[in-house]
This record gives sequence, C-alpha cells and structure tokens, in this order.
Amino acid sequence: MKKLLAAALVAVPFLAATVAAQPAFPSKPIRWLVPYSAGGGSDFLARTIGQRLSTQVGQPVLVDNKPGGNTALAAAETARAPADGYTVLSADNGTLVFNPALYKSLSYSPAKDLAPVTLMGRFPMILVVGPASDAASAKDFIAKAKAKPGGTNYASAGAGSPHHLAMELLKVEAGLFMVHVPYRGAAPALADVAGGQVPAMMVDLAAGAGFIKGGKVKPLAVANPTRLPQLPEVPTFAELGFKNVEAAALVGMVVPAATPTEVIARLNKQVVAAIHDPAVHQRLIDFGVEPVGNTPAQFAELLKNETARWQKLIRDLKITLD
Repeated sequence: MKKLLAAALVAVPFLAATVAAQPAFPSKPIRWLVPYSAGGGSDFLARTIGQRLSTQVGQPVLVDNKPGGNTALAAAETARAPADGYTVLSADNGTLVFNPALYKSLSYSPAKDLAPVTLMGRFPMILVVGPASDAASAKDFIAKAKAKPGGTNYASAGAGSPHHLAMELLKVEAGLFMVHVPYRGAAPALADVAGGQVPAMMVDLAAGAGFIKGGKVKPLAVANPTRLPQLPEVPTFAELGFKNVEAAALVGMVVPAATPTEVIARLNKQVVAAIHDPAVHQRLIDFGVEPVGNTPAQFAELLKNETARWQKLIRDLKITLD
C-alpha cells in the first residue's frame, strides 16, 4: 500500500503538468469548408456565423470554398482531415442524406466519416410560378397540372437538389406527372421561371426573395410546417391537404468522425451561441434562413429521420446521378 501511495503521489504532478500542457480548444485558426462557391446561401451562413464565432473564441475562422462533386469533394476532404476540431464542414441534405442514394459509390460515408455538431439553419422550400403559368393558387396549379399529365414543366437548381426533390415529393403526394428541367443553380432556374420559359419551381426564400418581392414570380405555397413570417399570406401545403409535403435545404456543421466528444461539445456551444447572437439571428432571418442551433444528438436524430424519408423517395422514383 505504501508503495502504491508513493507511486500515486509521484504521478499526480506528472498528470497535472500534462493537463496544464494541453492548450484550451481552440488555440489556433479553424478552417471552415463550404462545398459551394462564394456568394450562395451556405457561404453566407458560414461567413455570418463564422465571423461571430471568431470573436467568441478569439481565433480566426477561415472560410474555404471547395465546390465540386455535388459537395462530395469537400466532404471527402473533411473526412480525411485530422479529427481535432480545427476542420469543420457546412453539410447540407445532399452531403448527408441524398448523395448515398443518388450515387452507387461515394468518396466518403456520411454515417462513418462525419460527426454532427449542430443544424445551423433551414431554408424552407416555396412553390413559385412565373408568367408562363396562369395558376391563381397552389390548388389551381395542382388541378391544372393533373388535368394535363406531362404537359407542365418545372425547373430546379439541379438534379438531386432539395429544390428538385421537394417538387418530386409534391408530385407523389398530389399524383402529378410533370417534366423536370434541371439547371446549374437556383439563380438561372429562377431567371427562366421569371422570364416565362418554365412555368414553376420550388425555391428557397434566400434565393427567391428578390424575385418574389419584385413580383417576378408568385409564391403559391410553402413546404413548411408553419407559414413563413416573411410570407404570412402564403399557405402551407398542409393547409391545402398535403401534410407530408415538407421540404427544406438543411445546412449543418459536421467534423471528422473521430473528433473527441468534448471538442464537439465545445464547438456546439460556441456555434449555437453565435447563431443566437441577436444581430446574427436577425441577419439570418432577413436573408431567408430559419436559424436553428440544436445539440449533436438532436441533429443526428433529424438526419436519421430525413435519411429514411428521402432515400426511400429517391429509390422509389429511381433517381440517380451516376
């Protein structure tokens, strides 16, 4: 016992010195990967929250845009990064939910290679029409599309995007047959809807606000559980009898899977605090984002439910990007 006690007394200063030698997290700049080009919704979210996060933790937060591979390029780079909390990724539905069902093989596994930190925000989808459609309401649009199977085209921000899959969900729920016209991004798709080349699309408020406010496109219904405060007069699909038509572009923060739980907890605390900073919170709302900021466990549960729901739809409709 005396020998054990003596050994323990010798070890205590060593352990204390080891703990003291470990710098508090974060002790150096954080690299924030965004899998899209600068200027979009995900980029805005990262830069807005990142600026506040940098002030809170006293370290630079460096946003690094890495577009490509339908977000797979940045996701794979994050998966290979040191699991120390200094590389984080803005990951959306495509990264975490859709891609495994859209591609036969991926350079990363959302479940095995990435760990959730928090859902930062939601971009609810809105059904809008342009001058090529004479629909007076969402019910009118659905009725006319149903009356002419295959006679109505719709635009999207790209095959496999939340905008595309939101309309496919409506098609299934309402029993519609419409023709998909994919674009490279929401902006060119909106431009053609506003210009009368394509009658309709699902769009998020962040991308479509200017077109809606300017009267270039008309919002008919929102794929959200509640009406949007920015569009209080626009009904939800649930109000119209389509309670399962809920869709949004979800953007969260993830890190390499082996990142220590205490580091994830520290990141979560600071990012959630940044999201709920009054100035940041209002700026996100003004941009068209519904700020969230939940726990890693809550984000993981949401992803589990979203994966079951959307991957079934993708596989049932045989949608593929290979």
